Amino acid sequence: MGVAELAELLWDEPPRSATANIRTHLAGLRRDLDRAEPGLSGMLRTIRGTQCGYGLRAGPDDVDLPKFTAAARRGRTQLLHGELCEAIDSFEEAIAMWHGPFGQDLPATRWFCAHVAGLNNVRVDAYQGLFTACILADRIELLSYRIESAIAEAPYRQRLWELLAAVHCINGDAVSALEVIKRCQVLLAEDLGLDLPPSIEAMRSAALTWDRDEALRLVTAQALGTYDGSNPQPGGQHSSP
Repeated sequence: MGVAELAELLWDEPPRSATANIRTHLAGLRRDLDRAEPGLSGMLRTIRGTQCGYGLRAGPDDVDLPKFTAAARRGRTQLLHGELCEAIDSFEEAIAMWHGPFGQDLPATRWFCAHVAGLNNVRVDAYQGLFTACILADRIELLSYRIESAIAEAPYRQRLWELLAAVHCINGDAVSALEVIKRCQVLLAEDLGLDLPPSIEAMRSAALTWDRDEALRLVTAQALGTYDGSNPQPGGQHSSP
């Protein structure tokens, strides 16, 4: 990557000292790499010539992001095929790679903020896949706590609210399910001026009728993308018409 391109990523309006600053930062990065593992700085190379810049020699297994996306993608495929335990393992593997907010000490440029938003969306998608697989595999002990924690980070993700209500409904706690849906309704109305989406309205109907099987059916239908009228059964199998 060229120095000019790096400067545009690091600053919305690069300063005159951008090139010198980049050299200083990369020298520090080399030191950090060698402290982590002697000789690791050799992966970072300097490109000289008319288009001077820097390159990082790293394969997919050397960087967390490709490993995360591969594990999350594998989890989604397994979930769609009804391989619930395998999907849980894959999603847990992906999520375990996150040790805190991404890029906490990096500059909040336009490019970086967009990159962070994209990564956070993919991370929440992985949480949703994990929670869905856990519900369908009947592994819901302490799951409501984990979903609440995810909602605290992504409060406008309606799927998380639906999954939380489903856990309570499946546990036979209709009151808690309805309270969750009410919280979601107030949040969407007051912050965004939106009504409850149909999928959460459907989950409220399941809670009102104490219908555990219907809650499971709704979770499965959303996972398979068949909420529009088909009647899938938990575990990835569809019922006959």
